[in-house]
Amino acid sequence: MSTTPRRTVVALAALTALLVSGCAKEPGRPGLTGPHLTGPPSPTSAAPTPTPTADPAARAAALVRTLADEDLVGQVLMPYAYGSSATKVSPASAAGNQALAGVDTPAEMVARYRLGGLILVGFSADDPTSGNQATTNVDNPKQVRELTTGLREAAGKLPAAPAPFLIGTDQEYGVVTRITDGVTLLPSPMAAGAAGKPALTEAAWRAAGAELAAMGINLDFAPVADVLATRSAVIGSRSFGADPANASAQVAGAVRGLQAEGVAASVKHFPGHGLSATDSHKDVPVIRQPRAVLDRTAFPPFRAGIGEGAMAVMSAHLDVQAVDPGTPATFSHKLLTDVLRGQLGFQGVVITDGMNMPPAKRWSPGEAAVRALTAGNDLILMTPNVSQAYAGLLAALRDGSLPRTRLVEAATRVLTMKFKLADRPTPELSGLDSADHRKAAADLAAAAVTQLRGKCGGPTAGPVTVTSSAGRDRTRATLTEALTAAGVKVVPSGGTVVHLVGYGDGADDLRADAAVTVAMDTPYVLSAAKSPTLLATYSSSRASMTALAAVLAGKARPGGRSPVPVTGLPATSCGT
Repeated sequence: MSTTPRRTVVALAALTALLVSGCAKEPGRPGLTGPHLTGPPSPTSAAPTPTPTADPAARAAALVRTLADEDLVGQVLMPYAYGSSATKVSPASAAGNQALAGVDTPAEMVARYRLGGLILVGFSADDPTSGNQATTNVDNPKQVRELTTGLREAAGKLPAAPAPFLIGTDQEYGVVTRITDGVTLLPSPMAAGAAGKPALTEAAWRAAGAELAAMGINLDFAPVADVLATRSAVIGSRSFGADPANASAQVAGAVRGLQAEGVAASVKHFPGHGLSATDSHKDVPVIRQPRAVLDRTAFPPFRAGIGEGAMAVMSAHLDVQAVDPGTPATFSHKLLTDVLRGQLGFQGVVITDGMNMPPAKRWSPGEAAVRALTAGNDLILMTPNVSQAYAGLLAALRDGSLPRTRLVEAATRVLTMKFKLADRPTPELSGLDSADHRKAAADLAAAAVTQLRGKCGGPTAGPVTVTSSAGRDRTRATLTEALTAAGVKVVPSGGTVVHLVGYGDGADDLRADAAVTVAMDTPYVLSAAKSPTLLATYSSSRASMTALAAVLAGKARPGGRSPVPVTGLPATSCGT
């Protein structure tokens, strides 16, 4: 593994003094102020750009040899920033960015910290609950494309510019979908698990990859490889299901689809969040299953994703008792280096789960970043304070607590992934939500519809009245439109009741007089439903509602199978 040449004693002393003082300027490096960089180094301070070669790893190694320590540290950081534009943000977004990184805009954050990438988020500084979308990163495709273009322009002035800037987001589809307007919305991963057709999954995720690439996104924090061994609400329909073999095939299909379009897949959440119902956004889930259960249940989908060449794996804040008790996987050398790399053979980029989550905030941002990198992560995601994480990594590098070889190794892996994504033209936005993409989503949604009770096939009798649990007016309207198009008369009241329940709903949200109850998220709630006909779509997307309408109209047979066990119900009441 190549390492950067060691600086002279004078330079080391100068930068150490810089970190301690927080205000002195480093000799020979204009624009450096304390641990915060006011901009990229001057052209004379950067080493010559290496001559590109065909091999991404060779290109990465050559580039790493030219980079200063500050650039290497920047390459392993992937924070978020506030604002819908790279250079023009609202006062609230500027204030949020100042608290996060001491800058006003996302472009300034990229320049100051020489960042390797940025994650686009769906919340804003004005309202982190995302009720107000005024300054979110992801309003619509045109805005996202302009934002990503601006970020790449900022990154293009950095010494690491020969490698494309990483821009990622959580586009899992289903309940975690960051960009929803103007794009093709796939059914949830659980719907794909119910369909059980990896070729359909691959086609749908290839459409998704093409659309992400058109918006300038080259890293998707998906697919979720967690096998749903428990009724975990935090994972739920984000998972392909409870069967490791089926989940493995679906993960492999999603990885192939995304990466065929030049979008890196990040398989998550290693070593398997589906083994616990605890929400790692609030606490550290404890995984108590023996190692043999992990090998048999949790690891196969990760192996499948790795086998298909997944470029990244996301580590999780999980306490795996059988491997490294008391240490969250994000910070566990045993899990990330010994198991993930040594035993599962993963050679790509390991990315932390959000470092702004409580399990990672037990340490300061700088110490947490150092611990995560030392454990085997290569990319630090969503630190709660970019300034502190950056300064902490540099300081640890200087005092030896972060081995230089580990930092160089991490930066090289990140740059290798970037070069694998390089030299591809950006698709046009006109290809978003195309007929071909909608068909891929529709085919997957249609194959997912599952009947868990009642006579299989045949139209629902008489006019239909569509009802739902609270807050689902838009979905109810979508189904009404689809039913009408399928030739089913829909009346406001007095018809055969088709009742919709979805994410977060329980027994109290069911309707006793419903002839048909439809689960649009995990199907567990159907075990308490009294309806003579029970259906599951696992998703409330337009494609899923259209597929449901075809079944209710008697024009399609529900061929899916529940990918998770539902108490008292079969996987399907439609035979095989």
